[in-house]
Amino acid sequence: MTLRRFLDDVDNPDRSLVVINRRAPEPIQRTLEKMFDGQPVSVEEVDIPTESDDQVLVVENDSVIARSPLRELQDAILTVNSDLFITGTRGLEEIELPDALLELDELPFFLRGYPESHSEKLLLILVSRYIERTAWEHQSGTLRTSFQSLDRIEDEMGTNQVYRRLDDSPVDVHVYGTPGWVPPPDSTITIHAGYRPDFVESWFVVYTPPDGEDGHVALLALEDGPNEWSGFWTYRQDRVEALETYITRHL
Repeated sequence: MTLRRFLDDVDNPDRSLVVINRRAPEPIQRTLEKMFDGQPVSVEEVDIPTESDDQVLVVENDSVIARSPLRELQDAILTVNSDLFITGTRGLEEIELPDALLELDELPFFLRGYPESHSEKLLLILVSRYIERTAWEHQSGTLRTSFQSLDRIEDEMGTNQVYRRLDDSPVDVHVYGTPGWVPPPDSTITIHAGYRPDFVESWFVVYTPPDGEDGHVALLALEDGPNEWSGFWTYRQDRVEALETYITRHL
């Protein structure tokens, strides 16, 4: 049994993104379409006179379940690159996940990293930072994060900044990956190191708040091949808790 069984249980709801009354430049629309090309989310563009301009709707079963100004998606993901997060240029408190992206949970995403793609992996990087911010804002609960190689915590400035701040908080932080990084003596971060596939091939960020509180959220992605990933994120408490239980018992 491995983490891959959680990917097999994804619901894959029928959702689409609809851009309403676009006035933003054409390259913005093309960037949005390219980001979701090959994903289980279609992107279309329509004009509706009664609606405001430059809105992005999430539609499921002919119902609008979320909406965001297109500008929010531009600022969050369409006009940025992964260096913004790796270098720490965008701080933890600045991480925003627009409603139109928040409601793409339970969808299976298939992603490639650089150089095959400049943007596909960025969505899951943003969601990862959103989950880390959720833990930091709660100032409680447990955060479990996989890095494949623990060295990334030290090598990536942005990641190092995030986990220093989390280390200074009351959040119970656990990190997973192949050996390399060792926390400083005064750190409360717990490391879990190994070489089994779940350590080497997984990318997860799992936050569980204290019992009785809301805020469960988890992302899981697994490497299918060199720089190719399958993944999803979820807010379902039962799914988040099942994932945390598996990680606690097997890693």
